[in-house]
Amino acid sequence: MGFLNSLSPRGIITSALLLSSFAHDAVARPKNPWVWQQSGKKKVSHHIRQAVEGQRRQAELPPCAETLTTAIKAPKANPWAPLTNEETAHVVAWLFAQEDLNLTVIDDAGTWDNSIVLVEAMWPNKTDALAYLDEGAKPPTKYAHVLLNNRATEDAHYADILVGPLPIDNATTSWEPLVYPYNKVSGAGTVRNLDADQETLYLEWIFVHSAEIADITLDLFNGTAVGSDNDTIVIWGIDPLWQDDGRVIRWDAFWNTPSESTQDSGTILPLGLYMLSDVTGRDPSKWELGGWLYNDIFYESTEAFKKAWSTDGFVKNKPNVAGAWSGTDQAGETPKLDFAAPPVQIAPAGSRYAIDAEQKYVEWMGFSFYIGFNRDTGMALYDIKYNGERILYELSLQEALAHYAGNDPMQSGTAYLDTFYGFGPYAFELVPGYDCPAHATYLNSSFYVSETCRTHINSICLFEYDADYAMQRHTNGKYVSITKNTYFTVRYVSTVGNYDYTFSYSFYLDGSISVEVRASGYIQSAYFAKNDDYGFQIHDSLSGSMHDHVLNFKADFDILGTSNSIELLAMVPTTSAYSWSKGKTRNTMKLERSFIESEDTSRFNWGPNGNTQVIVVNENATNAYGEYRGYRVLPYAGTAHLTVKNSSNLANAALWAEYDLQVTKQKDTEPRLAHPMNSQDVYDPPVDFSKFFDGEPLRDEDLVLWVNLGMHHIPHTGDLPNTVMTTAHSSVQFMPSNYFVGDESRRTVNQVRIEYEEGVATAVETFGQFDAAATEGATCALNYTPVRPDLEGYTGDLVTRKFPFDPANPFWETESIT
Repeated sequence: MGFLNSLSPRGIITSALLLSSFAHDAVARPKNPWVWQQSGKKKVSHHIRQAVEGQRRQAELPPCAETLTTAIKAPKANPWAPLTNEETAHVVAWLFAQEDLNLTVIDDAGTWDNSIVLVEAMWPNKTDALAYLDEGAKPPTKYAHVLLNNRATEDAHYADILVGPLPIDNATTSWEPLVYPYNKVSGAGTVRNLDADQETLYLEWIFVHSAEIADITLDLFNGTAVGSDNDTIVIWGIDPLWQDDGRVIRWDAFWNTPSESTQDSGTILPLGLYMLSDVTGRDPSKWELGGWLYNDIFYESTEAFKKAWSTDGFVKNKPNVAGAWSGTDQAGETPKLDFAAPPVQIAPAGSRYAIDAEQKYVEWMGFSFYIGFNRDTGMALYDIKYNGERILYELSLQEALAHYAGNDPMQSGTAYLDTFYGFGPYAFELVPGYDCPAHATYLNSSFYVSETCRTHINSICLFEYDADYAMQRHTNGKYVSITKNTYFTVRYVSTVGNYDYTFSYSFYLDGSISVEVRASGYIQSAYFAKNDDYGFQIHDSLSGSMHDHVLNFKADFDILGTSNSIELLAMVPTTSAYSWSKGKTRNTMKLERSFIESEDTSRFNWGPNGNTQVIVVNENATNAYGEYRGYRVLPYAGTAHLTVKNSSNLANAALWAEYDLQVTKQKDTEPRLAHPMNSQDVYDPPVDFSKFFDGEPLRDEDLVLWVNLGMHHIPHTGDLPNTVMTTAHSSVQFMPSNYFVGDESRRTVNQVRIEYEEGVATAVETFGQFDAAATEGATCALNYTPVRPDLEGYTGDLVTRKFPFDPANPFWETESIT
């Protein structure tokens, strides 16, 4: 379960769920931009002409860009592979046969029934995985991780359980609470479910009280929200619910509905009316209406609100109404020449990377890694190696936080923890030529929901790209030397609620690796009244709601083994005298070297002025000059940690967001820094990250870096209708530090040295980069034709029922998956 592959030419979509064949689209590369004159022209033209005309002489060869991605065999079976469809179906059937679980099929389940939320592979512990990968041990025993929604009790709760070993065998398979990855005080692998009565909440509470003020909403907003088909207002509220003093408190806000042409713009249509409720417990008769807030005036009862509204002088603010301003279609005067086709990248020789489709294993220019995919955090990369040496055991998203602030309780009370909704289920199909180059290779992803498997077609892409700057260059009076900066990226986009997050993992010829996130989509806005201290007014009745985005990534480094240390290399000002300074001091700077000794001091922020380097080193492995070999961790495009101190919304549920960087000793009992249900019990969450820091030594140990990316976002008029990815951008880079003998990018032939004299190019050295395509042994013909993406081939989800298992009849469905 969890992840499927298809690598097929774009627009050819499979109609079966079990898809594992790989193919790719045509790729292209721009023509050489040099303009040559005199003798230099002859020499460089010869190389190009030989390459191009050589293909014409071999016209019988297929174009390179139409050949399949190179198929290889992974060195080992992928230990992070998903459950197969049959394994998932068998687990589900076995679960329904367990009378003690008292499960009901989701289509028949009510608010007082138990149901299955999730079935996916339980990824192996690192100790077991390394024993298998490095020491020849047997593959780790496979188990299923199952999340149950147990509502057939007054104490509704989610329960994580472990089912196995797999495959299912009634003689050996059993289930047990999944406890070891969590540190909740109450333990038992459970956490309460504050949303157990969501349907009851609306039908017997929210709509009832909204109907009581329908006359007010008709007057103020020309609409109602009473649960009928012709409602023109919607109501939704804070996340997480407030959990202070043993009570469960919610604030709900009224929002205008978008027009058909702007149907997803609801989060920028607040109306400025809020309802306070105490919904502690599961009996609606014991819930309490706390009051109403409008125009920053709080009314403790419906009667008080009605009385004020009917009084002369009651201020009626203008509602936010959808219009052309809230839609994403083209608008305004088109810039000159914009109708001309823009530049595109091509790959004339086809894909230069190799994949084992079945094992989800990838190789490119010395790099290799496995791909995993799950419901909570989407795509993860494992066993990342360069030239056979492991750099990272794991590189994966852990959690994403969007913490808001404002004068109203909706903004003040909101702090989304996005794994509650899941990144996997919202990794929708990518748009070729826009999300990724048209020549990219596309993969599917899949996930379990409601006794079905849903497959997002073409939701992950892999591609090479030619950067808009060189990897290396140097010029003097006689020659210029320059190297192409071609890199390889694995990318997916997940639309969680109103935000679209683009996640990119990129690999470079110098051995560097980067992690990058960009955000777009509709902001969650605030009503303008009394909100000046929390944002700009960006439309007639609209305020941009200030918020922090913080996204945490786990980087489990294994630099030349698992015994690693964190070296801090700081550039500091100093006043020093030298043997040659004749007793005079000089104001200058020097290096200060130190190590993080233990978890007592391993939570920190980037140094001021960017003056401190953070390097993961192996103190037992030095280069030829005695320097520790390692990888430096550095901010690449801006990072952020949470501005709020001791968040009233989150308490202990997101303490990982407090710093830029945090380092812990690797433990199999601490595989993730958060649980998707942390928001359900913020004071005693399933995973309290602060408990990871218990004084463990960090010198010569197996280390994990928890790195925060993010943005401090104060929306402005340019965020309408959508935030743009040019500025909503954060990235971190892992770069080799004394790890190699020299610059690894010298290995590529995609460089040139041009010698010149008296205004004439006298020699051009291309290092054989054009020769392979021109030889008699060439297997394909270069193709410089740009790929035109097949946008009409865009599809919805492919669904296969798991209980009862019906693999022969998959069907298409694009609806809400929560």
